Amino acid sequence: MGLGERIRSWLHPAAYLAHNRITLAGAVVTTSSAVTILLFFGFDLLFGANVHPYSGIMLFLILPAIFLVGLLLIPAGMLWQRRRRGPRASTTQQNVQLDFTKAVVRQTFGWIAGLTIVNILILGIASYRSVEYMDSSKFCGQTCHTVMEPEFTTYENSPHQRVGCVQCHIGPGASWFVRSKLSGVRQVVAVTFHTYDRPIPSPVEQLRPARETCEQCHWPQMFTGDRFVVRTHYGEDEKNTPKKTILILKIGGSGAHGGVGIHGRHLDLASPIRYVPQDRQRQVIPVVFYGEGAGKQIQFASGDAKAVQQQVASGDPRTMDCIDCHNRPTHVFQLPEEAVDLALSQKSISADLPFIKKVGVEALKGNYAGQEAAAQGIAARINEFYRASYPELYRGQSALIDAAIRELQLIYARNVFPKMKVSWGTYPNNLGHTDFPGCFRCHDGSHTSADGQTIPNDCDTCHTLLAVDETDPKVLAELGMK
Repeated sequence: MGLGERIRSWLHPAAYLAHNRITLAGAVVTTSSAVTILLFFGFDLLFGANVHPYSGIMLFLILPAIFLVGLLLIPAGMLWQRRRRGPRASTTQQNVQLDFTKAVVRQTFGWIAGLTIVNILILGIASYRSVEYMDSSKFCGQTCHTVMEPEFTTYENSPHQRVGCVQCHIGPGASWFVRSKLSGVRQVVAVTFHTYDRPIPSPVEQLRPARETCEQCHWPQMFTGDRFVVRTHYGEDEKNTPKKTILILKIGGSGAHGGVGIHGRHLDLASPIRYVPQDRQRQVIPVVFYGEGAGKQIQFASGDAKAVQQQVASGDPRTMDCIDCHNRPTHVFQLPEEAVDLALSQKSISADLPFIKKVGVEALKGNYAGQEAAAQGIAARINEFYRASYPELYRGQSALIDAAIRELQLIYARNVFPKMKVSWGTYPNNLGHTDFPGCFRCHDGSHTSADGQTIPNDCDTCHTLLAVDETDPKVLAELGMK
């Protein structure tokens, strides 16, 4: 047998299986998409290609779907041809017997078995890579760029930058994975038709309990002791005078005598705390239930008794967990004063520039159409101030002014997103009580029980103040930290 006859004999099963256009089209689609998928996977394996989020959609989601469609077209074409031939074809096929003594039958069976194994491998790899890609932070944060830009920007500037989005938002287990993908379908539809909320609502409804996500790394029972905290704020005077507040924060945890400190009291499994919020953002809390063990609980209510009872009847009490205080553990949006204070402390903005705290905050709070306009407006405002008020400094210290402008532009770009209607203070931060109600949502001195007990609002409950807005705190000298 010559080479040409061998090739024709080897290809005969393919011609036999693909003797209609639909099957042939399916074979072409499957083969081409399979080759593309395998080539890319090989390139990614060898060179570690950094896939762009939009390319990832094509390579990890659309191409495998095309491959599967091609596979389905192959038997669909055979079935269509069988029906087109009518009853005579069915009668003829009933007389056909699988005779493995015939070369064409053996070759056809070998083709089908071999291609089935190959297709299973390709589908398995593609499915795994598709799930892996959909679980990546790049997919979560950059695929829907405008929608997720605020969250992804803050994520990249957070302590959790190297923790995947799904580890906190989904966690382990198949059930929550399925829930997240079903929820994702709704979100894809919203993005497609531009019906998503601006800004994205917070907190996330039906978020998985923190005990199943946050506490996989942060175990509150192991939190112990106190934390020495120094906070520096700069004045809006010419010298940007630094003032320090020093406190001992009672972190606490679980000890031999039960829960102590902030974490021990609020996360004690033996004495769970539940509450009913009045608003979606959980900033107004009229009712708090404190468990005393053995099924007993104390109800603390604030405000009109009738309104409180209506709130209890209509609301489902939420069990307090980490997220109720640490509600922005990763997606932290700063306020202008806080951001400039931090930049001054880190010396990315020089405190030698007169009035830079005051002028910088004013520049950040300007009304700008977008981030590009903000960058230009901030630069113009800072330059104009020093050109008019401190001309010698403007000429001699231009490098310091330019550095301050760049840092202010970065602060704005990290915190304000006009397209998503995210501005200063859009998302309240419940950690503390300086800029938002935070702790005072419950510890306001007005939540009282039927027997006269009150949730304390004494400063010493959670921290001990050693200095408040002092320019030269003695305690630092006494501790040798000056």
